[in-house]
Amino acid sequence: MAGEDAGTPLPPRFGPLAGVRVLDSGRFVAGPWAATYLGEFGARVVKVEGPPFGPPFSDPTRTLPPTLPVGAGPESSVSESWVQYSRNKLSVGLDVRKPEGRSVFLDLARQSDIWVESSRPGTYARLGLPDEALWALNPALTIVHVSGYGQTGEPARISSPSYDLVAQAYSGYLSLQGNPEPEPPMRSGTAFNDTVTGLAAAGAALMGYINARSTGHGQSVDVAQYEVFFTLLENLALDYFARGVVRGRHGRAHARLHPYDVHRALDGWVVVAAPTDDSWARLRKLIGIKDPGADSADWRRGHRDEVDDQIARFCAGRSAESLEAIGRGSDLAIARVLSMEDIARDPHYRERSMIVGWTDPVAGPVQGAGVSPAFSRTPGGVWRGAPWLGQDNRGVLGGLLGYGEERLSILEATHVIGEYRPVMARAGPPAAPGDSK
Repeated sequence: MAGEDAGTPLPPRFGPLAGVRVLDSGRFVAGPWAATYLGEFGARVVKVEGPPFGPPFSDPTRTLPPTLPVGAGPESSVSESWVQYSRNKLSVGLDVRKPEGRSVFLDLARQSDIWVESSRPGTYARLGLPDEALWALNPALTIVHVSGYGQTGEPARISSPSYDLVAQAYSGYLSLQGNPEPEPPMRSGTAFNDTVTGLAAAGAALMGYINARSTGHGQSVDVAQYEVFFTLLENLALDYFARGVVRGRHGRAHARLHPYDVHRALDGWVVVAAPTDDSWARLRKLIGIKDPGADSADWRRGHRDEVDDQIARFCAGRSAESLEAIGRGSDLAIARVLSMEDIARDPHYRERSMIVGWTDPVAGPVQGAGVSPAFSRTPGGVWRGAPWLGQDNRGVLGGLLGYGEERLSILEATHVIGEYRPVMARAGPPAAPGDSK
């Protein structure tokens, strides 16, 4: 999707959220990803970042390794995480610790529908920006607070630091991942809790926005990272309170569903999933289990090792691709375990535009993950790359808030606003927004 002129601080009108205005002051994945997700579907997102207006940044996501362009020094590079998770945003470098900075922030909030923040609980109240101060200026504002443990509860807990891995642990999720004792639990291979929390926060923001549209009154949304994962743990709580069951780790197998496992193929790994009676009947014929009682779920549970051995032998002598083809021919769910190299070559990903290209103002032309879900009439897209800190100070404050040149100059001179333009970007104006097609 081609963007507008790089000097225009407005996204082109696209997506189901065109016209929705988001103020983002989150940091370190979960909160910012919520705002990014809204921006990928057309919301106008203004990202506010506090000092220092240069390395080390207040949001460490900007400098997480690895960085792009490959081989560039720290003064002219940007984190790959930032490139992926901060696209489609406008950046304002603003010190809200100063009275004039708080005034600017309130002006931005006045013109927003949703505010997303992810600081320690109470941070903005201590800065003189409690929720009530924002509602006094904008009664319909939906305020989304993202934190590790929530805004209320046990004081020692809510004031504690939290990261993705901490939320995985405290939610109970980590206790289920990995091989059985005495092996240690195994963390997710990505910042899974951060990103899922971001999705939950984006959904909650839109729920609050819809309610505010009909009532005229905004509200506060309390998104606790551990709670998002806890609510996704299937029947874990029910099983404990009904039967006293504490589910442990089962490695690559599923605690209840079978066959539902990972097996080695001739050239990689495949997933074989046949948890229903119909799918199991097809699989057992395919792998040659002839016991007349084998259609029973009780038989499957009682012969789990035997079934797994039979599936393993069937898979071991065949390529992963041929197993997928056998699965399709037999109406069975058999899928390769794809690496990123496999995904890059997979025609289905390309056909559905899940690998897209855009231009980042620091990294240059890049390719990364596309936008999902797909809308038939108002699709999302990428209209610009992730901004450097303060890239849109004048465009937002002058163009959107109407500040004059004198006021802008004073804000710059007093370091209320600031920017850090990487070396590669200092030679000229911001790079033109990329095209996601």
